[in-house]
Amino acid sequence: MLVANRGEIAVRIVRACHDAGLRAVAVHSSQDAGAPHTLLADEAFPLPDGGYLAADALLDAARVTGADAVHPGYGFLSEDAGFAQAVIDAGLTWVGPSPAAMRALGDKVSARAIARRVGAPMAPGTTSPVSGVAEVEAFAAAHGFPIAIKAAFGGGGRGLKVVHTEREIAGAFESAVREATAAFGRGECFVERFLPQARHVEVQVLADTHGAVSVLGTRDCTVQRRNQKLVEEAPAPFLSDALRATLHEAATAICREAGYTSAGTVEFLVGADGTTTFLEVNTRLQVEHPVTEEVTGVDVVGAQFRVAAGGSLDLPADVPVRGHAIEFRINAEDASRGFAPAPGTVTRFEVPSGPGVRVDAGIAAGGRVGAEYDSLLAKVIVSGATRSEALARARRVLAETRVDGVPTVLDVHRDLLADPAFTSSENFSVHTRWIEEEYLPRRGPAEADPTVGVLRLGRRTLRVSLPGMAELTGAAADAVRAGLLAGADRGAGAAASPDALVSPMQGTVVQLAVEKGAQVAAGDVVAVVEAMKMENAVRATASGIVVELPVAIGDSVAQDALLCRLEPAD
Repeated sequence: MLVANRGEIAVRIVRACHDAGLRAVAVHSSQDAGAPHTLLADEAFPLPDGGYLAADALLDAARVTGADAVHPGYGFLSEDAGFAQAVIDAGLTWVGPSPAAMRALGDKVSARAIARRVGAPMAPGTTSPVSGVAEVEAFAAAHGFPIAIKAAFGGGGRGLKVVHTEREIAGAFESAVREATAAFGRGECFVERFLPQARHVEVQVLADTHGAVSVLGTRDCTVQRRNQKLVEEAPAPFLSDALRATLHEAATAICREAGYTSAGTVEFLVGADGTTTFLEVNTRLQVEHPVTEEVTGVDVVGAQFRVAAGGSLDLPADVPVRGHAIEFRINAEDASRGFAPAPGTVTRFEVPSGPGVRVDAGIAAGGRVGAEYDSLLAKVIVSGATRSEALARARRVLAETRVDGVPTVLDVHRDLLADPAFTSSENFSVHTRWIEEEYLPRRGPAEADPTVGVLRLGRRTLRVSLPGMAELTGAAADAVRAGLLAGADRGAGAAASPDALVSPMQGTVVQLAVEKGAQVAAGDVVAVVEAMKMENAVRATASGIVVELPVAIGDSVAQDALLCRLEPAD
């Protein structure tokens, strides 16, 4: 089995291979040489430039190593029907749905048409990808705000922008297209009505080539940031029996209509008023599949292997669910900076064991977290006989977990486990925008780190440690920074100036929305920085005129690097 992925999911698949008596071949980019998935596999094959998106290189790896099957994991080429077909055409076994089913359901517009045919609950949306900003504006005029602009050929929150006003449409559409192109190789987007304060509920499905379709219960993935999941649990709590039955029936009908096989996830939004709408089908293994495994006892990856080999699932149509499981994604992100990705080296990684604790990790102490890939380091999955037991166990586990060297979201998880909005035994009051709209405002703004400065040399920006800065204040601190920056092209300490707009993270400048001398208003997008496949807009905090613009599109910048300086308007 060639494992065409990296990180924790590659580790998961390698272990499943060994459980099944299969030989596992890992692949790796130059940045991932020596990563855990390469050490656990029976063989590791280096990839050239293009890495995990280089289809020809992956097929060559299979040929050279003698692999006769390919598992794509999630992300990268996992939902690329062209790659699936290329694997099959090369005489290899593709561990996943057929290319035809991937095309039918991976294209969100086509998937919505299938959902309509089988009577799944639906919100208004375009029936084909939109051609440009004007079409988005027309949809908003007809259906009102908020709306969601979404990548037609991908998922995971990339290429998804929620728009609340007409003024935001152009920038959001352009950003969605860029993100979709970068993440999935295709930039087409469609538009649908967005349900505010909604829950994200999904159904795990397995189907074999003999006509059997099994539902493995529901998951709740409501706790998100940047439209990407942060916490998932199974089964989804606080659903009525009637709604749960509706979701199960709709998911089964959609998969049957599409001729789906292997593992797939049918996703829905449930509005605060009970309005339910089909969202999408993920034609691959999901990041959050472990919680389903913990409450059903079904090895989802092992089931994918059996289906790919032509075997039968031998599962009931509605697999019984027992107990409760919650998954916490441990991401290298700085929540105090709006969950900005935080590359670096992990110096300590310790997660406790004990009953009901599972850890799926893709990194170990000493491992490097690069800006090239997703920020996910590991998943901590905690199970209990009831949701309350799982929550109590999770508090203990996360209190004992230690990750040093890079900022992580562990504090957010600990806060969540103390918040009645999430832990109530009666209902949820969290929603998909809860973190941005309610949690972060309570948490407060980030405090500047007085021991760190930013230095720009030519077209490169670096974060540098300033020993002793913590003891210096006022003019003394300013003098040290000024001395450090003397002779450099452009200096920092920019974060200390209210008129300076700085990068929220280490990343790459992908858009400059202003030029020197331009007048901007508070809230206007000035620049967009991309890191770990996600775009982050930097907006003016006050009206002013652009007097400095020391970066260019394509520049690599450090966290806190100066992007733009404004001269305040009168």
